[in-house]
Amino acid sequence: MNRPQFHRFHQGEKCLPFSDAEYEARLAGLRQIMADQGVDACVMTSMHNIAYYSGFLYCAFGRPYAQVVTATETVTISAGIDAAQPWRRGFGDNITYTDWERNNYWRAIKTVTGEGRVVGFEGDHLSIVQMSLLNAFLAPKATKDIAPATMRQRMSKSAAEIDLIRAGANTADVGGFAIRDAIKAGAREIDVAMAGRDAMELEIARRFPDAEYRDTWVWFQSGINTDGAHNPVTSRKLERGDILSLNTFPMISGYYTALERTLFVETVDDASLKVWEANVAAHEYGMSLLKPGATCAEVTEQINAFFAERNLLQYRTFGYGHSFGVLSHYYGREAGLELREDIDTVLEPGMVISMEPMLTIPEGQPGAGGYREHDILIITEDGNENITGFPYGPEHNVVG
Repeated sequence: MNRPQFHRFHQGEKCLPFSDAEYEARLAGLRQIMADQGVDACVMTSMHNIAYYSGFLYCAFGRPYAQVVTATETVTISAGIDAAQPWRRGFGDNITYTDWERNNYWRAIKTVTGEGRVVGFEGDHLSIVQMSLLNAFLAPKATKDIAPATMRQRMSKSAAEIDLIRAGANTADVGGFAIRDAIKAGAREIDVAMAGRDAMELEIARRFPDAEYRDTWVWFQSGINTDGAHNPVTSRKLERGDILSLNTFPMISGYYTALERTLFVETVDDASLKVWEANVAAHEYGMSLLKPGATCAEVTEQINAFFAERNLLQYRTFGYGHSFGVLSHYYGREAGLELREDIDTVLEPGMVISMEPMLTIPEGQPGAGGYREHDILIITEDGNENITGFPYGPEHNVVG
């Protein structure tokens, strides 16, 4: 039996999150980056870049994947276990590598790049082991880290991306309302979380009937479990007076959106109300600062000063917001667009960013718990557009 090192297995019809023209425009941007840096071929390996430039969102499960882009070709490289699905869900060509011989992955890549070329790679993703194999199989004339430039390209959203992100924000609201309806004393965190997740998955299927459905989730936290932003769901039962943190995360074709809100079960004590209202005020102030020309560091320092005046800055736990796009809790992060002291990126129209101040008051102190509000905003020519609709604050979110 002839067992090939790699082959093309194409069947079915193409079905992509965006139009061919959208992917052509993204690839044109990448090819300009390549030309500016003298790169002959890019070997992209991350989930976020492959999804951004091809539409295909891989499931690694211990196997490497790639998208190879040259001046004339774009080819995804996928494992045999996925058959033709990567071709159907990806723009351009696809080569399937087999398991029959070690490093067939690199042999397949070599058929597109050739040897002795200037090769672009993702320095923030490619492992030391895989980098050594790139050098061994491709024998590059030189290598260039294209990760920073591709991240910068992804930070500026197209109209089509903004439409999808807007739909995601609407879906996050749907999950939020389902969660609010499920909140009551005695309910478990897991039961409330499932109500939100199920509502969002049904909404995504309604809005995007041809999509793949994966990775939508909820973090719903109560009491002491609210102290961290990414604390997983438990079976803790809600109690009257509990502080709650609602976090809905719909995933649509690799694009993540989010809704995060502070709530209380039935009643809120005075100390907690004071902290909550201060965080809401910081949230509103922060949103007013998001406009073209502002830098991430400047916005951060202004919110820091706001909290410092109220003797609350010591309870801040992380940055005040981040970019949205091809992003998830286990892949992708446009770190150049985060509201932190060490980021000097200038906000521009077409960027999409969150405002999400969080304060954590330690256990044993009045108002103990984690407080967080989170809205998604599109930077416009003269300010911003808030695309999150779920209400925030004590007037709306003392529930159950």
